[in-house]
Formats: sequence, C-alpha cells, structure tokens
Amino acid sequence: MRPHSLSPLFAPITTLPTVGKGTALFLGQLDMRRVGDLLWHKPCGTLTRRYMPHLKLAVHDQVVTVMVHVTGTQVTGVRAARRMRVACVDEVGTPLTLVYFHGADAALERITQLGSDILVSGRLEQFRGAYQMVHPDFVGHKSALEAWVGEEPLYPLTKGITHRRMAGLVQKALERTPDLDEWIPESIMKRYGWDTWRVSIGRLHAPRSQDDLSPQSKTHMRLAFDEFFASQLALMLMRQGVSKKQGRAFCADKAAALRARFLESTPFSLTTDQEGALREIDCDMTAPTPMVRLLQGDVGTGKTLVAFMALLGALADGAQGALMAPTEVLAKQHARTLLPWLEALGLRGACLTGSLTSKEKKRIQEEVAAGDVHLLIGTHALIQDGVSFKDLGLVVIDEQHRFGVEQRLKLVEKGRAPDVLTMTATPIPRTLMLTSFGDLPTSILREKPHRGATVDTRLVALARLEEVTARLAPAMAQGHKIYWICPLIEESDSLEIAAATKRFEQLQELVPPEQIALIHGRVDAATRDARMEDFRAGRLRLLVATTVIEVGVDVQDATLIIIEHAERFGLSQLHQLRGRVGRGEAPGTCLLLYGPELSQVGRQRLEVMRQSQDGFFIAQKDLELRGGGELAGARQSGENTFRMGDVLLHTSLLELAHTSAKELLERDPELASPMGVRARTLLHLVDKAQTSSYLKAA
Repeated sequence: MRPHSLSPLFAPITTLPTVGKGTALFLGQLDMRRVGDLLWHKPCGTLTRRYMPHLKLAVHDQVVTVMVHVTGTQVTGVRAARRMRVACVDEVGTPLTLVYFHGADAALERITQLGSDILVSGRLEQFRGAYQMVHPDFVGHKSALEAWVGEEPLYPLTKGITHRRMAGLVQKALERTPDLDEWIPESIMKRYGWDTWRVSIGRLHAPRSQDDLSPQSKTHMRLAFDEFFASQLALMLMRQGVSKKQGRAFCADKAAALRARFLESTPFSLTTDQEGALREIDCDMTAPTPMVRLLQGDVGTGKTLVAFMALLGALADGAQGALMAPTEVLAKQHARTLLPWLEALGLRGACLTGSLTSKEKKRIQEEVAAGDVHLLIGTHALIQDGVSFKDLGLVVIDEQHRFGVEQRLKLVEKGRAPDVLTMTATPIPRTLMLTSFGDLPTSILREKPHRGATVDTRLVALARLEEVTARLAPAMAQGHKIYWICPLIEESDSLEIAAATKRFEQLQELVPPEQIALIHGRVDAATRDARMEDFRAGRLRLLVATTVIEVGVDVQDATLIIIEHAERFGLSQLHQLRGRVGRGEAPGTCLLLYGPELSQVGRQRLEVMRQSQDGFFIAQKDLELRGGGELAGARQSGENTFRMGDVLLHTSLLELAHTSAKELLERDPELASPMGVRARTLLHLVDKAQTSSYLKAA
C-alpha cells in the first residue's frame, strides 16, 4: 500500500485543473499519467526573461518584458477563427503590435482595452520594419513584473503542450507535493551538502542558470542518488524474497552420472571457465533455495554447452527444463543442437514457436503438461497461458536482456520456485550490472574452447566499396560464406546510408543471383528460417542482412562479414556481429566499412574493434565512448531508463547507493524501522515499472 501522504501524487493527471482527456493524451506521449510524473520531468534548458524600459534596447528575436500603453484593438472572425491585433506603444512611443491568430477571449479583451497600461512578455520580432509579438507568453498588470522576470525552465515537449502550459502543470504538481521524512543517512547528506528531497525537487524546476541543470549540480546528484537507491533496494528485495522461498535441492550424484554419459559420447571437453561456471551453478542447484544466476560469456566461449549441462542436472532428478530464446531463428538453432543430444541420452525435447500450426502447438503443450517432454525450447510462445509444465525445475533464459522483467517472471511462475539461469552474450561492465542486476550471482566465461580460428578485423573507407564488391564473386567461387550487414531495411531520406534492400539489388548484379539472399526483421519467420538453412547448407553463399543475425546465429564455416556504415553501430553490437564468422576451423575476416564523415570519436571506436577481440574490454570501451543507454540490451530493454541518474557520470553515486541499500537491508531486512519505512516511501515515490516488477517478484 502506498503511503497516505503520497496519495495526491498518484492521482490521475486529469485531476489537475484544466487537464482534460485531450491534454492527458498529449501528456501520455511523455509517459505522464499521474500527477507525480510531472515532478520527474526535468527541464532541458532555461529561458532568460528580461525587463526592458523600452523596445529599442532589446535585441531582435529576444524574449523581453516591457510596459506598454494600448492605443487600439482590432478583432476579426468568430470562435476558433477569432483573431485579434492590439496596437501599443512603449514609454518612449515606439510602436508594438500584439498578434493573436487564435485563442483571443473576452478576458484578454478586458485586459487590452483602449487606454490600458499593461505588462507584456514574449519573443520580440520585426515584421515589415515594425515590432510585434505573436501570442505573447504573458499579458497582465504591472504587479506581475517581479514574477515574470528572471530564469524560466524549458521542458521537453510534445504536440499540444507549450512551455507555459508545462511549467504551469509542474507548479500545480509541486503544490501537491508533501514534505517527507528523509531516507538518506545524515552522514551522506552532510558529506555532499544535499538539501531535503522536497527542496531538491522544487529547485530542479526553478533553475537560476543553465549550471543548475548540470548533471553534476547538487540538486541533480541528490535526485540521481534517490533513483539509484530505489533501484538497488528493489533489486535486493527481490533477491531477498527469492532466498526465502522453498526451492528444490537437486541431486549432485544423479547430475554427475548423466553428464558423464553425455561427455563420453561427444568430442567436447570443458574449458577451465566452463568447469568453474558449472561448479557455481551446481552449488546453487543443490541448495534448498531457488537459484537465480547470470551466465555471461563472450562470443564463442560455450555458454550453450554450460546451460545444457545445467539442464541435465535438473532432468537427471526427474524435473523438466525450459529454454527461452528471443527469436525463432535462435530457438530453432538451439533445438537443432540440443534435441539430438537429449535423444542420445534417452530423453525427449520439443521446440515451441509462434510459426507452428495450432495442431502442432496443442500436441506439444499436451506432452509438456503430461511430463513426456523433458526439455521445452521456444520463444515467447513458452509464456502463453496454454503452456503448463508437470514439474518445471530449471528455466534458462537466453539473451535475457531481450525480455522484460514481466516476461521472465511469467515463465518462472509456471513452476514451483524453479531455478533460473539467465544468459547473455553481451559482456556487461560493472556499472550496468549494478543497474540491471544488483548483486546477482554471476558466472563469467572468457576462455574459448576453440583456439584455432581467428578473426582479422580491418577498417575500410566506403570510398573503396567497388574494390570490396569486386572480390565477392571470386571468394564465393572458392567456397566462402559471406555476411553483408546493413543498418537499415529500406532507404531513408534522413540518413544517406545504403539500405539492405537496395544493397541486395546492387549485389545481385555482381554475383550469381541464385547464391544470394536477403533477410531482415520484416521477412516472415518461415522464409527467414529457410534462407538461413540454405546459407548453412551452402546453397547460398552471400547473405545480405540487418542485425537480425547479431546474436547466436551459428554457421560454422562462415568466413567473411562486411558491416556497412560500421560507425553507426555500438561496439558491443559490432563485436556480436563479428562473432558470426571464424566459428569453425577456418579463420574469419571482418571488414568495417565507414563513411566519409567519420568523427574522431568514431575513429577511436572502430580502432578498439581492430585492436581487440576481448568482449569485456570492448564493452567497457563502448560504455565510455558511447554511453550506457546505447549498449545492446540496456535502454532497449527498459531496464536502464533512469530519469536523473547517468551510469557514466554518476558511477560513484551508483556504488554509494548500492552500498547504502545493502547496509540498510542488513540492519533492517523487513524495512520496519523508521529509516526502512522512509525507504519504502521512496520506492513508491520513484515507482517505475521496473521497480514495481521487482517488488512483485519479491
């Protein structure tokens, strides 16, 4: 239950005066649906509103405030077409015309009647050599001068909302904002010289200069800490809630016996990293509380094998397993690899995807519910209501950042507190780990089982495009399989870069047309899968694609990848794309084609790719050079959408929030103390979808 004192902030935004359904729809475009959402809508700049004794002192196109005398008013049209022009002069007789193309009402006519002395404020323009103001921001009496002059916040806007309107709504929300007892320890408040939350939120919306809006200002840092603290606390509460649940202790001996049978029948030998990760997973799975662990692995480090060995640990003890992948291509690839392994052990598996017929889906669902299917692999189809397990013991979520928190929870809820292993092929720097996972136990794979093949990365200017395309046909004739990656599906008027469709048409004229195909997100799943299979089998030699092949697509003998306009991709994404080649015995080559307007930072980023194949090093550089929100799976996943905090600029604050939340829960696990109750207030106050989902999980 939310604290009673916060109730006005959780009221629908339509409870504010003058906010009707239409305005609420506009505000909804800015994700504002409750009164309190306005508090977190930080200004993006300031406007200086100056008082001028007379107009000749003003600069053209400047916002000014001036006293004028009304010398005449002209009104034309009716209702929505009603227009008004008000003729005025300043104190030295300089003419000024106030122009209203719409919105002139009776109240405005009363203020601007002939002979009135009025105060007007707005952007000063010149039209045909004379001064005018179109739709002044303010028109009123002299007594309003002090309130109108000074710095004024400017907000990000959407259609239908003006700066004046937004500022007024924010002020209405501030009027409803209560003083709250402090949840930050006094020692931290004194160390940073921070004000209370109520004072800070007020100052955020009353900047005295552009410096007050800096992410390093005291006000901004105070509110960023609040967001980080709430996020870390929610994550830890989730972990605490999971640890209290009664899970299932799997039998280590049964797991070891089944795994030994599997390894005896395959050429695989585990790397030191894989053995270490499996020991950590086994330690969790044999404990009586549910496992929730993240498996991070660079490209080619063998995450899938570790996940399969973990699944065998559950299957050996009579439980079922589920593996959810973000795309049908990846789910079917897992099925092609894992189901034969299962069959050789006398176990059954199935693959459930959206493209199956209703009859096929129903058959698989019935077999899963009866326990006849030991491992179910699939896409989002696994979380549909028609899917139920007889005894779900382990959930594996591949490329976890592609799924929202709610989606992951929905699959987990299909079992009785099953163990959960999430996987990512995108190495995650510590700062992003904290924002998305907190203290989640993590196993890391760096060592690659296959050491024979390497990938040679080269930077090539797009001016040399003809040289690159001329070498395609000879390479294909020699048996090479080639990816050509474009950043767009179709041409864009705003971005002068090649689209996949156009590049495909051009390349068709240079290579045997029966050996080239195009895949992207708009190609239906069945066609996409068929083309991938043709490429894998060697019937196709050149695949023109978007980033649909970024993660997981495994064609062992692909040797060349060409990435067009590489400067427009994140480093982690480039690293994932590069990982599609050199996966077998033959070495791979990655050509990064860059445009003529490559910036200095762009060159630095591409040089990182040329010099290193260490995904963890590249991910950290990506974070430093590009920003946390642009890393694959960060902002896109909806888990890094802090409104005040920035994981790059506020790393120390994030660490402090992590430590503070941990110390609070160690002292007060139930948040029952006065400080704990205040921290609960903060959780409700921030109340992001992410925080709510984590609290639900707890």
